[in-house]
Amino acid sequence: MAHVDVADTTLYYERRGAGEPLLLVQGMSGTHLSWGEPFLHALGDGLELLVYDHRGAGRSANQERSFTIAQLADDAAGLLDAAGWESAHVMGISMGGMVAQELVLGHPERVRTLTLGCTFPGGPEAQLPEPALVQGLGAAMMSGDRERALRAGYAANVSDAFAADPGHWESFRAMASALPVAVAVIMMQMQAVAGHNTAARLPNVAVPTLIVHGTEDRMLPVVNGRLLARLIPHARLEILDGVGHMFWWEQPERSAALVRSHVLDQ
Repeated sequence: MAHVDVADTTLYYERRGAGEPLLLVQGMSGTHLSWGEPFLHALGDGLELLVYDHRGAGRSANQERSFTIAQLADDAAGLLDAAGWESAHVMGISMGGMVAQELVLGHPERVRTLTLGCTFPGGPEAQLPEPALVQGLGAAMMSGDRERALRAGYAANVSDAFAADPGHWESFRAMASALPVAVAVIMMQMQAVAGHNTAARLPNVAVPTLIVHGTEDRMLPVVNGRLLARLIPHARLEILDGVGHMFWWEQPERSAALVRSHVLDQ
């Protein structure tokens, strides 16, 4: 557990394990806790994991000024420097997948393999969530009722089948409540996502790429995963049937197995 100064901010990060270096980049409103112990444990031996909190989130320094996805990618590159890693395997999910795209495009020598989960490239062919879903999440977030906001976020991020088990909700609630991200920071993250567009540059990606997407993803529909697979040369696409946005939370063992084989079999 440590803090490091990167650019104009201070980031919190944790390292665990030994072996091939794997940087894990979380999504909007996520923290290092959002990976969940089942997924991290299932990644198993042979990997050294680095998880962290984006600027303004979790245990990282407060953030008052807006930022871009490219700036978050520069943060990630700075974190690799702090870890002493010249390069690493990189997995990014949702907003973190956008960060990972900018990282491999802006710092291609730093990325050994790329895993993009439940994310999108931006551009005219990409699909955002339904307006009603966005409005409902916004209303819950701005209500000041933390429980309402958590339940709305949970319903939007997992499949109906997964949500039917009350034990799953309790695990999610405990994680999300442990390190809540300020609404102001989430709004800045939303602004950064709105400006994300790598579609025209993704054909330049030259590292082995795995794309994972659930068919029941309401936050970023599965069409985005298929679009990424078409834009990135030789990308491998894994579609998880019946799984929502937080696929690594719903199916940690299967998700970890996909990542392990992608990283270790190259």
